[in-house]
Amino acid sequence: MKRLTDKVAFITGAAQGIGKSIAVAFANEGANIIVSDINLDLARQTADEIGKLGVKTFPIKTNVADLSDVQAGVAEAHKHFGRIDILVNNAGITKDNLLIRMKKEEWDAVVAVNLSGVFNCSQVVSTLMMKQRYGRIISIASIVGQMGNFGQANYAATKGGVIAFTKTIARELASRNITANAIAPGFIDTDMTKKLSDEVKQKMLAQIPMGKLGSPDDIANAAVFLASPEADYITGQVLAVNGGMYM
Repeated sequence: MKRLTDKVAFITGAAQGIGKSIAVAFANEGANIIVSDINLDLARQTADEIGKLGVKTFPIKTNVADLSDVQAGVAEAHKHFGRIDILVNNAGITKDNLLIRMKKEEWDAVVAVNLSGVFNCSQVVSTLMMKQRYGRIISIASIVGQMGNFGQANYAATKGGVIAFTKTIARELASRNITANAIAPGFIDTDMTKKLSDEVKQKMLAQIPMGKLGSPDDIANAAVFLASPEADYITGQVLAVNGGMYM
């Protein structure tokens, strides 16, 4: 029996990277997928790919930093499927810089997507989940939200905020059978890390007890678990997927 049969999952930033891996993993477990991304062409392409797995898909353009855009997108998706059972807050950006050099625009842009975007999507979707008296909210945080990271004051602040936000809404929504949990990935083998020099990669690997980068599938597997019936009694938690880098 597939663990997410007939559930409807709204996944932000789902057109590529970790978001796409989560979408594929959910589809393999029987979930219908709302592929939400700021790049509609890529969202359509991903939705077509996932549809071949035998589930229903619905591509939609969503700017998570814009509350009105989120409201319109969620309403359209809800009209299409009639319900939204799972929300995965995955969309995120980086604009790295040292604190003393960081521009206000770099701070504001990262906060708008990574933190306000999680608020916007969670607020809108949880309203529907409360009426259903069922829901699973999973937000992708980061190891740097737990331990900080050189040159990422803005990114680390947003991911730490996501963790605190998750714990708070878990308390608020629990009575309606809605769980809220976060996943804190460590260094994952993505397009972003592929661009790093070998020297930087070696320094990174030296900090990881398991001696290797994680894969997007590692994050997707954690998300499947948190969305599944096996995690019905788990809420307000941060699941670290980091190879032991931060314990």
